Amino acid sequence: MIHQKYVDDYIHLYETGKIKLNKERILLIEYLRKYVLNRGDLYFDDEMIENCIKFGEKWYFPLQPFQKFLIAFVFLFYKNNHRVFYRKHLWMLGRGGGKNGLISVITHFLISELHGIEEYNISVVANSEEQAKTSPDEVHKTIKRHEILQKAFKTTLTQTVSKKTGSVLKFRTSNGETKDGLRDGAVVFDEIHQYESNKDVRVHISGLGKKPNPREFYIGTDGYVRDGFLDKLKEKAMKVLNGEARPNALFPFICKLDDESEVEDPSNWEKANPMLSEPRSEYAQGLFETIKEEYEDLEDDPSNREEFMTKRMNLPVTDLERSVAKWEEIEATNQPMPNLLGRECIGCIDFASIRDFAACGLVFKHEGKYPFITHSFARKEFVDKYYSYSKKHDAEMAGKRKFAPIREWEKQGLLTVVDEPTINPQHIVNWFVEMRKYYNIKKIVGDNFRMEILRTLLEEAGFEVEVIRNPRAIHSLLAPRVETGFANQLFIFGDNPLMRWYTNNVLVVIKKDGNKEYQKKEPIRRKTDGFQCFVYGLYRVDELSDYNLEESLDALDALNF
Repeated sequence: MIHQKYVDDYIHLYETGKIKLNKERILLIEYLRKYVLNRGDLYFDDEMIENCIKFGEKWYFPLQPFQKFLIAFVFLFYKNNHRVFYRKHLWMLGRGGGKNGLISVITHFLISELHGIEEYNISVVANSEEQAKTSPDEVHKTIKRHEILQKAFKTTLTQTVSKKTGSVLKFRTSNGETKDGLRDGAVVFDEIHQYESNKDVRVHISGLGKKPNPREFYIGTDGYVRDGFLDKLKEKAMKVLNGEARPNALFPFICKLDDESEVEDPSNWEKANPMLSEPRSEYAQGLFETIKEEYEDLEDDPSNREEFMTKRMNLPVTDLERSVAKWEEIEATNQPMPNLLGRECIGCIDFASIRDFAACGLVFKHEGKYPFITHSFARKEFVDKYYSYSKKHDAEMAGKRKFAPIREWEKQGLLTVVDEPTINPQHIVNWFVEMRKYYNIKKIVGDNFRMEILRTLLEEAGFEVEVIRNPRAIHSLLAPRVETGFANQLFIFGDNPLMRWYTNNVLVVIKKDGNKEYQKKEPIRRKTDGFQCFVYGLYRVDELSDYNLEESLDALDALNF
């Protein structure tokens, strides 16, 4: 076995429970022991490793154990010819993990006389000039701050040159021209998730090999381009880790959550971002607080969840999740309810369970808009448990009441709390019977599960009933109408905070086939019954006329023929 101080230290941190590693890094340790560290033909250049670390900590920042671990493998060589063992390095970490900072240190060191290879030029490549300049700019600013460094390096906004070795560090864009014929010693590809293919990568690495010890660094966080360059690179990484590829085909350092559910425990976040491991530096603690705030914000606005999981946790979520509408669009439903007496409407029903909430409603057409009158029923036991309905002065429960002020909504007449083992379906039937006195209910729509309970009761009361066999299918069908309706303020709920709450709790999930479903942001407390009820009404709203029959007859009677 070959040993290296910083490699052994990092593995020891994991084995003693000081740090948490994701599956890929656990596999990395096993793979290193099985295929790399047990070899007799390799050696770590400890002097070069120490020089690089000291260089980074003197001119940049204190290096964390995982960064020293990564540096060690940059300087792992064959004994017989002193060539680098790893030409390709893949570093994938959550945003804020210090990828660019570490690349600044390493690239600055590699062009220096401490590395000692003349004209060891390095290009930093990214899709945008702004991103490509990140590390070269940091090197430039560091040199500008220190007179000693200015004696060794000549730096401008476009490149840094070592006076001793003639090595040049510069940035390039992946879509730039005149790439052929580059004589680089190393190439850094930043934000690799944005590469759709390896076409541009091949051009940039074509000049490698003309200098000793060529290196390629692929750094970044996961992204949204699927089946592209990054996915192929990840496949290669897994083959290496599983012993299915040449051991030195790639050095894969991949940090991510193992499962989406792990995000709920902040102690797991270091799996995606090793900068967050204890003890944290001042920078890392600030980063942790920032990520925590972003995570807490998702409870009220989950529209950023995909971005958070992809960029912070390095784990693209399988389904793209979105709020059904912006809060400003939901607020815009607070329009005065027009006079709808005598008008045609579609009745609609939804309840997730007769043990918690049920919603019923009437959808109208009126001057190109869709007014919605609704009422809900809730079980007392449920709202006591989750919203502190009965506890008026319990400070511990204040947050629950604020989450859903059931008592306030009850006072406003928006819902009825019933003290029953289950919500009696007759309450819903009675509501429609009462509404029939004022409006012309053409039919009542609900899905198969709900109508199994209610259909007979409603038909006995004289209503036509339509059963939706596949309610999820109509979500995708109606999604364009729902999006357009909110965006153009076509939905009228009146001043109904309960309906706004229902709507804000809806999560739009885009399935693999592109179809959309309306689900919940949180399965228990965040109810969506009123919104689902409204969607069922929209399903048949085109059967309604946009005029009042009685008003039309009155107008005809008024005409003097």
